[in-house]
Amino acid sequence: MRKAKESDIAMFIIGHITKDGSIAGPRVLEHMVDTVLYFEGESSKELRMLRGFKNRFGSTSEIGIFEMTAEGLISAKDIASKFFDKSKPQSGSALTVVMEGSRALIIEVQALVCESTYPNPKRSATGFDVNRLNMLLALLEKKLDLPLNHYDVFINISGGIKIKESSADLAVIASIISSFRDRPISKESVFIGEVSLTGEIKDVYSVDMRLKEASAQGVTKAIVALKPNIKTNLKVFPVDEVVKMIELF
Repeated sequence: MRKAKESDIAMFIIGHITKDGSIAGPRVLEHMVDTVLYFEGESSKELRMLRGFKNRFGSTSEIGIFEMTAEGLISAKDIASKFFDKSKPQSGSALTVVMEGSRALIIEVQALVCESTYPNPKRSATGFDVNRLNMLLALLEKKLDLPLNHYDVFINISGGIKIKESSADLAVIASIISSFRDRPISKESVFIGEVSLTGEIKDVYSVDMRLKEASAQGVTKAIVALKPNIKTNLKVFPVDEVVKMIELF
């Protein structure tokens, strides 16, 4: 730190992290630097994400998405095609739009619901909070009388991305119902909304940016909590309760 100030240069310090992703050992390194950056990615995926967790002179809401190729690490320009498939619709698949920093991304939520052979059915989630999944399943049993306590439920977020916001709740529920009833959902529909414990669908932030990105990717229908104030080419269906959303299937 003294050398960087004396020479007026930028300096990068690489530190170890623990298994849960936090800086290992005493947090002296995190306190002394101006910016803390995390370079995330999975060995099985070609995408890498650069996130800022601390920035004394700017915002930490931005994210950099890169792609590992044979030529090295390059900026992922056509990032939209990495997180969802535009092929024919299949049961257990629903699209939503999440915010990564100031960037809106369309992602595919995949669900598999099958009859359980165990006394305690399995609940597994990749890229989604399993505790929130259990809450949504309990809500579906209560409000829609779905006998999910006799079924195994598996959730996967395609593309290796991890959802850290609640705007994907509606898409998770849609994918579960789609798999349970074996009814495909059109790839031209997106589900955006947070679901409360009472079954109410709540609005999320930056809906305008999410709908704009969805329209740019060829989506024609959006199921949201409230009708947006902006003009859009999408057919918007405002739904305020989970019970009413079942009519769209």
